[in-house]
Amino acid sequence: MPESLVILPGLLCDSAMFGAQLDAFENAQVIDGFYGGADRLEAMADYALERMPARVSLMGHSMGARVALEVCRKAPERVARLALADTGIHPVRAGEADKRYALRDLGRTQGFAALVDAWLPPMIGPARRHEDDLYEALQAMCLRAGQAVYEAQIEALLNRPEVEDLLGRLCCPVALIVGEADAWSPPSQHAEIAQFIAPHWADTCPLSTIAGAGHMAPAEAPEAFNTALRRWLAMPACTCATT
Repeated sequence: MPESLVILPGLLCDSAMFGAQLDAFENAQVIDGFYGGADRLEAMADYALERMPARVSLMGHSMGARVALEVCRKAPERVARLALADTGIHPVRAGEADKRYALRDLGRTQGFAALVDAWLPPMIGPARRHEDDLYEALQAMCLRAGQAVYEAQIEALLNRPEVEDLLGRLCCPVALIVGEADAWSPPSQHAEIAQFIAPHWADTCPLSTIAGAGHMAPAEAPEAFNTALRRWLAMPACTCATT
């Protein structure tokens, strides 16, 4: 039996982001995007490890990709394949904490809905940003998370561990997927990630760019995103752990 597809959501996201993936792939599972309220990526990885099958094809989206890398660090033997979508590996950048805390404070002073309505629109590509059905579904998803989850998750991101060395030691096939119009984690950033992938995977690491999609590519362009996932799932599973 092929490995289950386990999906790790990003900031303020839950299974609603991945409805098209759950419909398309047998044995697909989305880990609870609240991660038990954890405020560190390492603790989120522990949360996922406790809830996923013994061996999986693991896809992380945005913050979830960083959680996926921590899963690989902790239990490489449980990851048959790894996909990293709409994400980054860079350390905390100048001004990042101020921007995240400004949104936090907006939520504290004006209500969480104000935070979501400031944060969400730039996460959607221009082609679909003004579609009411899509926006309202993503808005409702984010509102379910709430202020406390947002604050815990930004603390996790602002205290993220270094992963460049880990990428160089991975011993499973890796795929990168990104929305063409992702303004937060652009395609150029994923090309940089590819440079750190372990040498024995570097030549076979596909980078799929989803035309017209933004940061929320799994929901914005589900058919194209699923096509990229199928290519990745067709790659041979790993037979070893990280070195």
